[in-house]
Amino acid sequence: MKPFKILSEPLTIELIEEIISAKTPIALSEKAIDNIEKCRHYLDEKMETQKEPIYGITTGFGSLCNHVISYEELAQLQHNLVVSHACGTGDEVPLSIVKIMLLLKVQSLSYGHSGVQLETVQRLIDMFNNNVLPVVYQQGSLGASGDLAPLAHLCLPLLGLGEVYYKNSRLSSGHVFDAFDWRPIKLRSKEGLALLNGTQFMSAYAVHALIHSKRVSKQADFIAAISLDAFDGRISPFHPLIQSIRHHKGQIETAENIRTILEGSELINRPKEHVQDPYSFRCIPQVHGATKDTLNYVLDVVTNEINAVTDNPTVFVEEDLVISAGNFHGQPLALVMDFLAIAIAELGNISERRTYQLIGGKRGLPHFLVAEPGLNSGFMIPQYTAASIVSQSKQLCMPASVDSIESSQGQEDHVSMGANSATKLYKVLRNTERILAIELFNAAQALEFRRPAKSSPMIESFVKDYRKIVPFIETDELMYPHIQESIEFLDYTKLSF
Repeated sequence: MKPFKILSEPLTIELIEEIISAKTPIALSEKAIDNIEKCRHYLDEKMETQKEPIYGITTGFGSLCNHVISYEELAQLQHNLVVSHACGTGDEVPLSIVKIMLLLKVQSLSYGHSGVQLETVQRLIDMFNNNVLPVVYQQGSLGASGDLAPLAHLCLPLLGLGEVYYKNSRLSSGHVFDAFDWRPIKLRSKEGLALLNGTQFMSAYAVHALIHSKRVSKQADFIAAISLDAFDGRISPFHPLIQSIRHHKGQIETAENIRTILEGSELINRPKEHVQDPYSFRCIPQVHGATKDTLNYVLDVVTNEINAVTDNPTVFVEEDLVISAGNFHGQPLALVMDFLAIAIAELGNISERRTYQLIGGKRGLPHFLVAEPGLNSGFMIPQYTAASIVSQSKQLCMPASVDSIESSQGQEDHVSMGANSATKLYKVLRNTERILAIELFNAAQALEFRRPAKSSPMIESFVKDYRKIVPFIETDELMYPHIQESIEFLDYTKLSF
């Protein structure tokens, strides 16, 4: 397979999704190689002539920035940095996100502002291409100075330390590296900082979230359309004129999606006795649309970040400058990931409300969507489950970005907490996927009570496929397997509207 050449074109969310899903190898472009080698050569010369201390290169780190390190100890300084900062704990980062972290770290180092050795970047590429994925933990980063702890774990294997996953086994990195005849890399000046300073933990979670949020947004529209038809809802709130006078792009797109999905439905076009639907149906364009607009805003910020240099200090070869600054600060990511978590949680919030309406014994549907309510509890408790998950998502939506705890004896006195924004967003996204699966479970059940009338061809085809996995519920039975089956069905079903 032809490798993707780093810096041959800007990274996009779609491109990263393609690289990861197709298992495309990566390689350095000639431009990237030239950038890296020029910067490393410049820094080596600088070390021989520079008398003034340079933060993190000839000094200690954080509040130890005034401690000058001798030339002979510079390599040991960088080794010590990586080892001492590997203090992660908690759950492990999903391997799909670890792989994105490797890609983004290579991208950031390849601009020629970080001072790393070519072999260091190449080893990260070797790990990516051979699916040798470091064990990284979710807890430990303050989101400034970058993602220090998780990136230390990501880079421990470069030193022959830490653990990796390889061929579905968790092994010592030394054991796996020996199999490839990879020798530990001896870090040179600045390299430890270049590896550990950066926002690749936060950025990788953001990329993963955007990939899955786009899919969840489409699922929310499709499942909402099934619920609307099963509830005998009205199509008038989705009329183009209503959307055009408010101008929001996401609202316009959502209403168009619903009209497309329901085109040709007998149910949606039949006369209605009721004048209005509850907000969870009537306001689908406004609520789902606002999430779409949020996604587009977050996409711009994250796309900018994954094509940026975020370590410190930063080397400018042509200008003969080494500048210590704060590009590692995760505030841009922290804010938008908190925002995205709220937006995705709202898809779950309104979804649960539609589920609640479907089981309420309204508009000719039986109570709890079962033929003999009372004897059967039917779909009573799946709604409880959805409500519980919604509540947890609301708790997770307290923004992490408004918090800051002073660290490093006051040198790092404001941090982004963006890593917590990232892991919370991941949980909210998974929660919303489960809530939508429960709505689908209910909506498909409700639709059967409208027979012989049919929904649209698009919905009928979708439900037919769903029924191959999840049956119609006649009487009470174990429900949790069907909820899990619904989750898995959505995980592997692609929507083409």
